[in-house]
Amino acid sequence: MIRNFPFAITPYYFCLMKDSDIEDPIRLQCVPDPREIAFSLGGVDDPLAEDRDMPLPGLIHRYADRCLAMVTHTCTMYCRHCNRKRFWKEGAAAKSRLSAMIDYVAATPGIREVIVSGGDPLTLPETVLEGFLGALRSIPHVEVLRIGSRIPVVLPMRITPSLVRMLRKHRPLWFNTQFNSPRELTPEAALACQRLVDAGIPVSNQSVLLRGVNDTYETMRELLYGLQRISVRPYYLFSCDPVRGADHFRVDLWKGMELMERISRSTSGLCVPLFVLDVPGGKGKMPLQTFSLLTDSFLA
Repeated sequence: MIRNFPFAITPYYFCLMKDSDIEDPIRLQCVPDPREIAFSLGGVDDPLAEDRDMPLPGLIHRYADRCLAMVTHTCTMYCRHCNRKRFWKEGAAAKSRLSAMIDYVAATPGIREVIVSGGDPLTLPETVLEGFLGALRSIPHVEVLRIGSRIPVVLPMRITPSLVRMLRKHRPLWFNTQFNSPRELTPEAALACQRLVDAGIPVSNQSVLLRGVNDTYETMRELLYGLQRISVRPYYLFSCDPVRGADHFRVDLWKGMELMERISRSTSGLCVPLFVLDVPGGKGKMPLQTFSLLTDSFLA
């Protein structure tokens, strides 16, 4: 199993786990499971057909106004539900690849936003990341930068004052992270997010709906309330992508819609993310909504 899908956990995240519970939501996200190999509902290596939208290695250009730069395939922790498990055996991108990404963005005036992702971009040396962000910021038509990182969740002490000062220089810069369980909302994680927010860097959350982790009403509402308390905006809730090795995490779409309808009826709108299915082929994020509210009794 490890040969197919490597294994890494930060000591910090490991300590959040309850050792005696094999169904612990922290454990499920980080410890290899035999179902990654033995159980399949037809999951594929590239569920979003990202490889088809790569004009050069590591750069995904699916939408006209933005692109995503995978600057590394390294993570501090390999989340077992990751939709890019196919890249785990690769490491950081070579500097020549990063330079090629910068050249492509500079030569494509329609790109106004660049999402810096991976892997986790905060695993790069700070000087390399700063050079990459600075080069993008110097391109006149690039208006906004975005970083996608799970570091505030799995290694919050990496969000140091020094790192935040560096990121602040490249605003407008948005930071997207991924809290999936209310157990992840620790004082350390809250401090990491607060440092970013205090520096004028908005922090949004993109959860994944995961069986056994956050697929109950009580758990999801606790997570959403907790995110609001630490000034992190619940942005998206993704249906788990049909990636090979993560089928056991997938929640029935109708169950997910029922869950989110109940959440929307009983929870502050500031806490409610958009429940979406990420669809390949440039079709984007499809909102998943039920229409049971539109009944005769409701309209009467």
